[in-house]
Amino acid sequence: MTTAEAPPATLRRLPIIGWWRDPWRKPRLLAALAWTYVAWTLLPVAMAIGMSFNSGRSNAVWQGFSFQWWWGHPAFDPQGSLFVDPELHAAIFQSLRLSILATAVAVPLGVCFAIGLDRWHGRPAAGANLLMMLSFILPEIIGGVAMFMVFTFLLKFIHLGTVAQLLGLITFEISYPVIIVRARLLSIDKDVEDAAMDLGASPTQAVRRVLLPLLYPAIFASAALVFAGTIDDFITVRYLSGSASSEPLAVKIYNFSRGTPTPAMNAATTFMLLSTLVVVAVALTGYLRVTKGQRQEANEAIGGALF
Repeated sequence: MTTAEAPPATLRRLPIIGWWRDPWRKPRLLAALAWTYVAWTLLPVAMAIGMSFNSGRSNAVWQGFSFQWWWGHPAFDPQGSLFVDPELHAAIFQSLRLSILATAVAVPLGVCFAIGLDRWHGRPAAGANLLMMLSFILPEIIGGVAMFMVFTFLLKFIHLGTVAQLLGLITFEISYPVIIVRARLLSIDKDVEDAAMDLGASPTQAVRRVLLPLLYPAIFASAALVFAGTIDDFITVRYLSGSASSEPLAVKIYNFSRGTPTPAMNAATTFMLLSTLVVVAVALTGYLRVTKGQRQEANEAIGGALF
């Protein structure tokens, strides 16, 4: 920089003006805003988790550390802990059952639909793609009411309860694996299947032995999203609930919170959060395992290109 191009001494001495001229060099303000947002969103979650271990009945005043609201018998409410209360115990089982079954059905169907839509062209294919996007566009309350009316007035042989809840969840969660797997398919060269068939593989073998291993990262991500979306779903499962035994944990938390909630409700929300985190961790571990070779090849290719 020449003397004529150098900034004035007064401008160099003012850090605020210097930051205004180039805010991306040291984006301290942006970093502060980001951390403030993270703290704002995580603070209520941390408070709920902490109060689930409160030794007293209060949800606002800390009275000591205890596991009594998880599996003990609190003196305030001997049958009110998470794993002792029969209603909460049944709700936990119902939530896990719906989440596992919905994931086990929606993900394989979504993968099949994604592969089919990738090979289907024309206006019908465009219409099918639009239908797959409805779960992102349509408000969930409209979907829940619509499914309720279908099972109440049209498909009367399907009673409200577990079966209706499972069908409703699969209907709206199947879009996630379809969209994620289709995005993965766009990055896979279609010549790999042709090469496998040139080597003697049948179309089914080419899909099973060549295409599906390349789709495993998207499949693991889809399973994690579907499980996370179903275990804490409230609107759909509430409209399609039958007897009290078919109400999952999210509905039970809502019902109990309208009265005088105890720290057992915080324990229930913490259990839902931990369940989601465990599934995400398992999916991430599977993703890292199946993509280990691909990432090594990519690193070697990048290293070869650079050096």
